[in-house]
Amino acid sequence: MELKIKNISVTEIKSDLLIVNLFEGTLTPGGATGAVDKEISGLISDYVIKKEGFTGEFGKMYVLPVPNHKILTKVLIVGLGKRDEFDLNRLRVLASKVIQKVKTMENVKTVVSMLHGAGCAGFDPYQCAKVIAEGTMIGGFAFDKYKSDAKQKVKTFTIAEIDKKNFEKAQEGFERGLLVGDTVNYARDLIMEPAQNITPSHLAEIAENLDLTEVKVYEKVDIDHMQMGAFSAVSQGSVHSPRFIHMEYIPRKARKRIVIIGKGITFDAGGLDVKPATSMLTMKDDMSGAAAVISIMRNIKKFKPDVEVHALVAACENMPSGSAYKQGDILTAMNGKTIEIDHTDAEGRLTLADALCYAQQLKPDVVIDIATLTGACMVALGNVASGIMGNNDDLVKKLIKCGKESGERLWQMPMYPEYFESLKSDIADMKNSGARGGGTTAAALFLKNFVQDETPWAHIDIAGTAFLDKPVLENPKGATGVGIRTLLNYIVNDKSE
Repeated sequence: MELKIKNISVTEIKSDLLIVNLFEGTLTPGGATGAVDKEISGLISDYVIKKEGFTGEFGKMYVLPVPNHKILTKVLIVGLGKRDEFDLNRLRVLASKVIQKVKTMENVKTVVSMLHGAGCAGFDPYQCAKVIAEGTMIGGFAFDKYKSDAKQKVKTFTIAEIDKKNFEKAQEGFERGLLVGDTVNYARDLIMEPAQNITPSHLAEIAENLDLTEVKVYEKVDIDHMQMGAFSAVSQGSVHSPRFIHMEYIPRKARKRIVIIGKGITFDAGGLDVKPATSMLTMKDDMSGAAAVISIMRNIKKFKPDVEVHALVAACENMPSGSAYKQGDILTAMNGKTIEIDHTDAEGRLTLADALCYAQQLKPDVVIDIATLTGACMVALGNVASGIMGNNDDLVKKLIKCGKESGERLWQMPMYPEYFESLKSDIADMKNSGARGGGTTAAALFLKNFVQDETPWAHIDIAGTAFLDKPVLENPKGATGVGIRTLLNYIVNDKSE
């Protein structure tokens, strides 16, 4: 599907479907919707609103056939909801719902839509066009490469903006939204691929082909030489050898150095503590954090941030076999901390531990890790918000703000030291798993042991939000690419030193 924006009236483009909107309670449409209503002899006001009772409730849609018109075949009237509740995040959700609706309609190949929100809603045209492009890209995503009957029904989707003063800003925002959407969808493609195709070595190959300042890939011998004992142990049970991936973007004049780390378990069977079969069905998604940071680095040059960005992925599988690491084993991380293995399915924190140690060697100003880490986070927050914790409240609050602006919800969990009690070991510095209660915070406190106190660090747990079994907000079922919009917003737009 080709997405584009044109400086033209919605009534001047021939299409199979024209999309307009109404705020809840509107009886006489104005603006572009009013112009369309006039063009079709008042069918929206006299028939859809008055006779059919369409109220403009948020997300509700009405398909109006327009027979024998010179340029229009159908009009889709979209409800914006209450005017005082409408914001850019709702607009993004609406754009996603609209394209999902359009994809179900027959004989619709060309679509034209007005620029929702830039009229009587009074939103900035740049932001309107940006979130519409994002929402349409996210909602229009489909992973159908393995379907023999897959078809792309909608060929073109055009946003029309008649106001020349608004158009230049809208076009700029639209292009930025397409770039964000492309970044999100590339990660979703990686996550949706079966684990047979996304192995640690394949992730490394993808990274090596990115247009970056430098990409370093470390193999098993290098990982052992760097004394990444925690990460190395997790990989032992798999026939696929691990890869440690370090991607670099270094602009000419960088204000600061940011390190982002994505959990890269390309398939998680649970190790010797084998997961139940039903829990294993989506475990190809355990590299969602890795997919997020790789996808960000794929497009980082196009965003042109004035900060140095390093992305790290400790990629491996967690499989049961005769060579797998075992309960009771004691591992030594890169910083010398020892870890007693209490549960082999608490493996992500082990790989992140060594990645965090490696990150310290880069002398970062900020470190952020993103991981499908704990089932406890799913219990606490479900699939509508990701958990966030860290050693620096200022950084955590900035990321929450960036998430809110980007349409991604982050909820700060506590970091009380008492939660670490269940991870204390009689024979090592710590255990890798403890009590079920407070498991999300305990995992974060485990990770904190591998971050220097003076380094601002945040941990984002996306266990409940990375892969959905039903649509939530703008995200359809399946992989979401969660965290990308938040991290991009922070990397590109945060100007603090």
